[in-house]
Amino acid sequence: MSAKTILIIDDDIDLVEILRITLEAEGFRVVDAQSGERGIAMAQAENPDLILLDVMMSQVDEGFQTAYALRQDERTMETPILMLTAVTDQTGFEFDPSRDKDFLPVDEFLEKPVSPRQLVDLVRKHMPTKI
Repeated sequence: MSAKTILIIDDDIDLVEILRITLEAEGFRVVDAQSGERGIAMAQAENPDLILLDVMMSQVDEGFQTAYALRQDERTMETPILMLTAVTDQTGFEFDPSRDKDFLPVDEFLEKPVSPRQLVDLVRKHMPTKI
């Protein structure tokens, strides 16, 4: 059985490497992209089992636009998306996945900084089981 693949879409290279080390230590295969546009292309090419997506990249809403695009594409519409965000810290706006699912179709919101244990637990929670 091959390792489950996680795509990280985040422009913070240092954070990507920390996430990569954490997830690879748990047996996951990690690929990454530093922009929403590149992330969409990687998602289509790699068919990841799960996506970790930053909200704010080169544009403040790039993660939102990326999530919408991923949900519109047949190849990625069912892929779980965990959104990494520092929006609450920077703006005071809080996301609630049960309340905001129509507004932003992601499976979970993770506030940065995220603890390695919390990250792994949420990845395992949302990781699909393929037959």
